[in-house]
Amino acid sequence: MKCAIIGGGAAGFFTALSLAEKNSDADVTIFESSNQFLRKVKISGGGRCNVTHFCFDPKALSGNYPRGEKELKAAFYTWQPKDTVDWFEARGVQIKTEDDGRMFPVSDSSQSIINCLHQQVRKRGVVLCDGVGVKSLIHEDEKFILGFSNGVSKKFDRVCVATGSMKSSSLTRSLEELGHRIEPLAPSLFAFDIKDERLDELAGISVKNASVRISPKGKIQTGPVLITHRGLSGPAILKLSAWEARQLNELNYKFEIELNWLGERNESDLQTLFSRFRNQNGQQLIRTKVFECMPKRLWEKILKHVKIKESMQWAQLPKKIELQLIQELISARFQVFGKTMNKEEFVTCGGVCLKEVNFKKMESRIIPHLYFAGECLDYDGITGGFNFQGAWTTGHIAGKAMAD
Repeated sequence: MKCAIIGGGAAGFFTALSLAEKNSDADVTIFESSNQFLRKVKISGGGRCNVTHFCFDPKALSGNYPRGEKELKAAFYTWQPKDTVDWFEARGVQIKTEDDGRMFPVSDSSQSIINCLHQQVRKRGVVLCDGVGVKSLIHEDEKFILGFSNGVSKKFDRVCVATGSMKSSSLTRSLEELGHRIEPLAPSLFAFDIKDERLDELAGISVKNASVRISPKGKIQTGPVLITHRGLSGPAILKLSAWEARQLNELNYKFEIELNWLGERNESDLQTLFSRFRNQNGQQLIRTKVFECMPKRLWEKILKHVKIKESMQWAQLPKKIELQLIQELISARFQVFGKTMNKEEFVTCGGVCLKEVNFKKMESRIIPHLYFAGECLDYDGITGGFNFQGAWTTGHIAGKAMAD
């Protein structure tokens, strides 16, 4: 049985290994159009590789996917993060969990994951072909004919598409001709471009627990927010970009956000706090840092924005200015005029329609023995190892089904 895996990323490798482990007689080849296998694994997590996330409950886990939650929940009952960790540790790669739930190899090097996967494909006899792009996919007489970038065509019994994002895929037309629908593609997991004097000279400063939403009444996302040279980034921003990926694409990335630097604190909380300062610490300078969670430079920048002088004491704070300060702390509005792609976390939402794929096998409901794994499907996760877990899970299921 000749099997082709199109795409040499995490999903492609895991599909090939699951297939070869279950059926040692299968002839398995991975085709990668670039000259580098596992490129995204290499650069993810700043070169550390965020393998998965410490969430071992399939239902809770699936809630981290803006698209594909229902389908992936069932799939995670077959293969979830604990299975991924056990798989790598059984093959010599120890995995650790960080405070935020992200899981990395103990080595803090993505090369540990890459070496493991390459070692396993060699052990299982999987053939690797890099620099060979698949340009066309034809289904004829229960066989698949792949047309390659070098002009050669070959026949296969089973094929798995694991190309990653369909954005630059040459197979879009072939899949559509086979009857599959490609859902609209849009970037996910990106930072916001903002030009605002309130952020000037603060690049590199982060707030650990902020909340942000599209104004006026978007869904709130919480987590760390990082000020960058171009605007705002960090987990809370990336999560917002993922959940609202299609809406923001339709807005051409020009929209307004509302940011609460203090996370869950509200107007009533701050009015009570500031009243206490006024009554009990009236002689204290306002510029003295109040909130442990807020960097001093950011606090001073906000005070300057609402025109509170460095010499002003709490007893001297006018009610009108106090209200402006509170609003700037818990509902600051910023105009976003574009996006900045995070190269390490770049993800695309959209892809092969999920309704046309049987997630029990990752097999096409239209063309028998055609399978899908990874980001080419219309699912995507937020930042934190969830997209890699989607790749491991769908690859595992696809490979096992192809082996039968």
